[in-house]
Amino acid sequence: MKYVLVTGGVVSGLGKGVTASSIGLLLKACGLRVTAIKIDPYLNTDAGTMSPFEHGEVFVLDDGGEVDLDLGNYERFMDIKLTRDNNITTGKIYQSVINRERRGDYLGKTVQVVPHITDAIQDWIERVAHIPVDGKTGPADVCVIELGGTIGDIESMPFIQALGQFSYRVGAGNFCLVHVSLVPVLNVVGEQKTKPTQHSVRALRGQGLTPNILACRTTMVLDENAKGKLSQFCLIPAENIITLYDVPNIWNVPLLLRDQKAHEAMFKVLNLHGVAQEPNLEEWTCRAESSDLLHEPVRIALVGKYTCLSDSYLSVLKALLHASVDCKKKLVVDWIPASNLESATAKENPDAYKAALKLLKGADGVLVPGGFGDRGVQGKIIAARYARENRIPFLGICLGMQIAVIEFARSVLGVQDANSTEFDPHTKSPYIIFMPEGSKTQMGGTMRLGSRRTYFQTKECKSSKLYGCKSFIDERHRHRYEVNPELVARLENAGLSFTGKDETGQRMEIVELPNHPYFIGAQFHPEFKSRPGKPSPLFLGFIGAACGQLDAVLQSSSIVDNGLSKGVGSEISAVNKAYKNITATKTAAYRTEYIYGSCNGLHF
Repeated sequence: MKYVLVTGGVVSGLGKGVTASSIGLLLKACGLRVTAIKIDPYLNTDAGTMSPFEHGEVFVLDDGGEVDLDLGNYERFMDIKLTRDNNITTGKIYQSVINRERRGDYLGKTVQVVPHITDAIQDWIERVAHIPVDGKTGPADVCVIELGGTIGDIESMPFIQALGQFSYRVGAGNFCLVHVSLVPVLNVVGEQKTKPTQHSVRALRGQGLTPNILACRTTMVLDENAKGKLSQFCLIPAENIITLYDVPNIWNVPLLLRDQKAHEAMFKVLNLHGVAQEPNLEEWTCRAESSDLLHEPVRIALVGKYTCLSDSYLSVLKALLHASVDCKKKLVVDWIPASNLESATAKENPDAYKAALKLLKGADGVLVPGGFGDRGVQGKIIAARYARENRIPFLGICLGMQIAVIEFARSVLGVQDANSTEFDPHTKSPYIIFMPEGSKTQMGGTMRLGSRRTYFQTKECKSSKLYGCKSFIDERHRHRYEVNPELVARLENAGLSFTGKDETGQRMEIVELPNHPYFIGAQFHPEFKSRPGKPSPLFLGFIGAACGQLDAVLQSSSIVDNGLSKGVGSEISAVNKAYKNITATKTAAYRTEYIYGSCNGLHF
């Protein structure tokens, strides 16, 4: 087993996760089997109880693990399925050591950070690295490990000590350290400054780790003078210093690594010459280039609670992007804080209300994502009602599906007090209820989590057709509340159709309005299984409806497995060829544009 460790220096938010994902993709393109581990030094056992404002979205795995969003990047780039143990936290490590101490496993020894915590970290890494994640038998060839945080953080020190020991444990030729660091440009001087990176490497060496490859985050290509300084003062060969400059699309990052021969540098350190081949990234390159050249927009209004931080909905954004590229459209997301659509905002801040309403009315499609709590709920209901009454394509995810049910009950059935017990525990019309098996005292890990099976009730509905007319599908869940099964008949008699249910037939999974161009809600989170080139079927249908291509999507006989459609938009090479005649000037102009309307989510 070979190990590639990715660390970060100077500041946080440099893109270590994207860099680690890109390294994994590059190695996989070289014919190697790859797995990944993310280390988060916080004390939480997992990401499940943290607000999206803390670390972005909580990504959910097949086994129900609630993990850091970087594991979503790993899965999307490397097309693998990870487990909850692929996300290591300080909380998990200390909990396991304390449990062993209580059992008496340490035979009366004084339990200390070194060696007990550091040994536990190393054992965990080695154990998880050998778990196959690509559907094949046997362990992977390479494990990419990302250490969260920044070199110098107090909470990271036990992990750095453990990883230093681990590098000797696995031996020379089996461990490669890639250090991602910032090379800023001061506007006053206009010169790339290498001193912060020099200090970061010095701090890393002082803690027992020696970087083999330096990945420099810059706004532009690293000049030879700066590279020479870094090579001299950091004691790293110039050919092992990689520039990761800003690009408009993170799909370009693996191409930056390939073009600068990062794979060859890793092969040399890991003794993989003769084992691995030259990277085959032709399909990935075509997808990245064609994505950069798309210019005909499809506008999606995302009405949510955490819209001030795009990472809160990272997987939703990626799923929208995958579907948009498949439909050959440029994605533009209009972020609408749900509370800005409410009557209280209309009175207190009319300008914000008018701006939100304008964005909603200008959208080609409306998406209400998942969330918790009652803030902004009325605004989400207003958005769902607007989409339903004006026949605008609508996709509701988790809470978004529940919102659609509540809105239908209020507007169509005339049940004005229809509500969820999450928002009003004493409501007399509980159309959404707390699941019986849920816990009201323990928050962490007590929701209905992970991959669950949904059975289609008919193959004539849009959702079934989007999934290739399968009898059932497996999608990932994360919820505590559900549609009240006692009121389903009343809703269906009024025209709402629950086209997907669980194995008992009592838990509603998919809801549709048959007489609407596209109005679908899903209790599960389809975004978690969307991949570049294999968009989520519900997102593909949503974007297809928003840009007038739904019939082509539905009629395509090539929709298989997770929504890969050769007939609609996956002929990336053909798209790429079609754009060859676009001038270089026009290409450069497109590359400078944002794909996401009001955020810079794709800028690296």
